[in-house]
Amino acid sequence: MAPRKQAQTVYQLKITLRDIRPPIWRRVQVRGDVTLGHLHWVIQFAMGWTHSHLHSFSIQGIDYSMSMPGLGLDELEMRDEQPVKLSQVISGEKFKFLYLYDFGDGWEHEVLVEKVLTAESDTRYPVCIKAKRACPPEDCGGTWGYQTLLEALKDPKHPEHGFRLEWVGSSFDPEDAELDEVNELLKTIPHDTAGFNGYIP
Repeated sequence: MAPRKQAQTVYQLKITLRDIRPPIWRRVQVRGDVTLGHLHWVIQFAMGWTHSHLHSFSIQGIDYSMSMPGLGLDELEMRDEQPVKLSQVISGEKFKFLYLYDFGDGWEHEVLVEKVLTAESDTRYPVCIKAKRACPPEDCGGTWGYQTLLEALKDPKHPEHGFRLEWVGSSFDPEDAELDEVNELLKTIPHDTAGFNGYIP
């Protein structure tokens, strides 16, 4: 009799952009055997970022990032995220860590492990099961700059209304998290993301 295959662990994560009100967040489910490098892409696509800037994870006092030959992780005192599996750093439910995107604008995300589940055979992971509000546009100046942008967009009499509307595009809706589009993008992430450059539509 063949040995039973061990059930695959799945983490349900709530990813919340810090210091934004009303909150912007995503609830995703990811397999426990994927790496931090894989989770980087999950966060990028789930939130709506475009992988245009550096990023890092901060987990129990240790910082991780992508390998950057020429720049050197040692100079930044960061470890390579690519070989580190989620199951190696996540201790269980209620565990929290940080993901920082764009060291200039400083978008901090809190990642909360809401549940530890068993993988469903008919579910393709990663998957985003709920999402609230749209991702801020890239390079808008961090949380403070985004609030200023929203104020200008809301008020047609604002002196920067026309300029800001043209910059962000009339199709931008701060309330639309585009859940269907998110899940289409998540399907493009390979299990091993070592050579993955992303698919940005």
